[in-house]
Amino acid sequence: MDRLCDARGRGQLPRRPLWLGHPADAADRGPGSAGVTDRRTLLKAGPGLLVAASVGLLTRAAVAQEEPPSEPVSAEDLNLAPTPVRPPPEGPRRLAFRHLHTLEELDVVYWKDGGYVWDGLMSIKTLLRDFRSTEEHPIDVRLLDILFTLQAQFNSTEPYRIISAFRSPATNLALQDRSAQANGKSEVATKSMHMEGKAMDVRLNDVALTAFRDAALALKGGGVGYYADSGFVHVDIGRVRTWQGT
Repeated sequence: MDRLCDARGRGQLPRRPLWLGHPADAADRGPGSAGVTDRRTLLKAGPGLLVAASVGLLTRAAVAQEEPPSEPVSAEDLNLAPTPVRPPPEGPRRLAFRHLHTLEELDVVYWKDGGYVWDGLMSIKTLLRDFRSTEEHPIDVRLLDILFTLQAQFNSTEPYRIISAFRSPATNLALQDRSAQANGKSEVATKSMHMEGKAMDVRLNDVALTAFRDAALALKGGGVGYYADSGFVHVDIGRVRTWQGT
């Protein structure tokens, strides 16, 4: 596993929870799942565009050029049909990241005025690329919404420290081998959701790791892995489950 420690941080008491339901469709919860696609954009632009907001599994070969859609991307376009347990905070949804491998930083609004922001999603995709291979992949907007909700719940003012986001299959295989050598067995999944842009390993420096883990579990938005020694929590949008690693 990737192990990096950024010791900077400050304590802060959490506010009341802000719950946002993330009931992923059955296809994304089970084996053989298909990505969500922006149907309107595909019809207008053809296969040459990467529909970043849809976080579909389009291949890199299909990415001939990247242009924003002519209209805001909405949840209806993404075929998500979200039914939140409690509405998210009103106003724009903003996320800040600091990548601990590249040291790149990003502070961006990815949702406003009732839709996902194309430029914001594209910036996130670039920052959260596989830094080893430089390959990029869209990050699922449901994962972004989970991170947004968790940060709002704790009233955190820190950027998300990114230990791992998107991984190419080659990188995932290399990490499997490295983990197996270090731990006697691999803690890296063969079919990792990192390869689909549906998982991140993160922390907030002003939130205790155990508190962040518990809040992520309470959302029931997907899988949550706790890695105390490595200093991060794994969050994904797969089936609801939990585990502990090193």
